[in-house]
Amino acid sequence: MSTTESCPLPTDHYLQPVSLPKFLQQDSGLTPTPEKSSSNQAIKTMPTLEKNPDSDLLPKYLREEGLTQECRELISSLPTEKGWVANFLHKYQGFWHTTRQLQAVLTCQNHFQAQDSDIFLVTTPKSGTTWLKAIVFALMNRVRYPNFKNHPLLAENPHVLVPFLELGLYIDSQIADFTTINTTSPRLFGTHLPLVSLPDSVKNSGCKLVYLCRDPKDTFVSLWHFTNKLRIKDMGENSIEETFDKFCRGVSLYGPFWDHVLGYWKESLEKPQRVLFLKYEEMKEQPKVELMKLAKFLGCPFSSEEEQRNVMDDILKLCSFDSLSNLEVNKTGKLSSGEEYKAFFRRGEVGDAKNHLTPQMMEKMDKITREKLHGTGLMF
Repeated sequence: MSTTESCPLPTDHYLQPVSLPKFLQQDSGLTPTPEKSSSNQAIKTMPTLEKNPDSDLLPKYLREEGLTQECRELISSLPTEKGWVANFLHKYQGFWHTTRQLQAVLTCQNHFQAQDSDIFLVTTPKSGTTWLKAIVFALMNRVRYPNFKNHPLLAENPHVLVPFLELGLYIDSQIADFTTINTTSPRLFGTHLPLVSLPDSVKNSGCKLVYLCRDPKDTFVSLWHFTNKLRIKDMGENSIEETFDKFCRGVSLYGPFWDHVLGYWKESLEKPQRVLFLKYEEMKEQPKVELMKLAKFLGCPFSSEEEQRNVMDDILKLCSFDSLSNLEVNKTGKLSSGEEYKAFFRRGEVGDAKNHLTPQMMEKMDKITREKLHGTGLMF
């Protein structure tokens, strides 16, 4: 059996009508309305987005009202599937977004103005995002905050210190509040945006992008756990089989995973001075080597004096999984959108997928990866 037969690669042909439980429709104020497309396409379910008082009881990341007319009109034309947490995922510019995230992506694309000195930390969800933000923040601010025993990372979550571009600065407003971030140059931003969806001001600037990827099997397992933590009690949990099928078809947050990774991989080969491509597994295996590579790329290499003072070791210790996950702020705090900080920390291990996926699922994912990455020079 071929890979596409056993676990089909993402195409719109596989879109299925969205049938939501009533409590989801009532809580969110979203009423699915089926709309027929051409005879050779599946019926798409388009959301009618209306304000429902009950939605105020939901955490922000589950609310889906207050859309601009531009977003409403766009959604009516997009492929739509049932989401992993939020009600819907919409396919825009080849990648899947929740309704709320799509609004933020459009706003970001329309309004963000990049500076040549900006640094963007790019990942697919659950590929080491929190770790990368912590490391780069400590690295870029090591002169400003030389005392690692009294450091901002000990009191603030990395997602606060390095805000998400679309998911943080533009998620609730057409105008970003840049006073909430470190205003010194360079500015640090996190993003899950695929290369094609970056704002034009980013594409046309001289800013640098650091891309961190992770083995797709571990990425999927981490994403499955994470999204189940975000589902409210009445929803129950997503089965691993259902979400595995969606991930394989590319229907996941900012998926398809392989297209997202390949976009930045090819860009890093064409513009190595602008895009640094890192692997999670290599950072875990040889953290000092990767940290030195990162510092050199960002224009702040370690001096011999810093090496003698073991500054690299201090940064890696401060930003380690054990250190960050055991901080009180990361055990009890929440993002303004409602996600608990502790949800961002689970195990952080390489190869954890084997503890959750069957051998058949592992092989299926590996087949897709081999097919999608064939001839690109990228391997997992």
